[in-house]
Amino acid sequence: MTQDTVATAASNNPLLSTLVTAVKKAGLVDTLNNTQNLTVFAPTNDAFAKLPKATLDKVLADKTMLTKILTNHVLATRLGPDKIVGTHQTLAKTSDTVSGTVPTLTVKGGATAKIICGNVQTANANVYIIDTVLVPAS
Repeated sequence: MTQDTVATAASNNPLLSTLVTAVKKAGLVDTLNNTQNLTVFAPTNDAFAKLPKATLDKVLADKTMLTKILTNHVLATRLGPDKIVGTHQTLAKTSDTVSGTVPTLTVKGGATAKIICGNVQTANANVYIIDTVLVPAS
């Protein structure tokens, strides 16, 4: 994954296939692949499966809502484990707050998720794989 940009790297990870589908539907592949120094909280397929099917279908059909939710998972700065704890502004102009200590970290961005795998390096981002989709408060 270290040689690929973040969206490309995610597309090569079978645990993130629902996220990749959502990123494609939102038209965010180029943004994620061409922007340098990102931090991405990447929900697993199981995280998306926690959403009721009707809710997931509705979000996937609404590009504006989908874009807001997905950009709520992206920070415009690249943060390693030594800098990730704290409150950070997302590309959606919302805030995500990471708390805890390595290796037991959570991120709150509307919902609260456990970071199940952290500091995965890609060519342009640090990725933290999470167990819940961070749906921002309306």
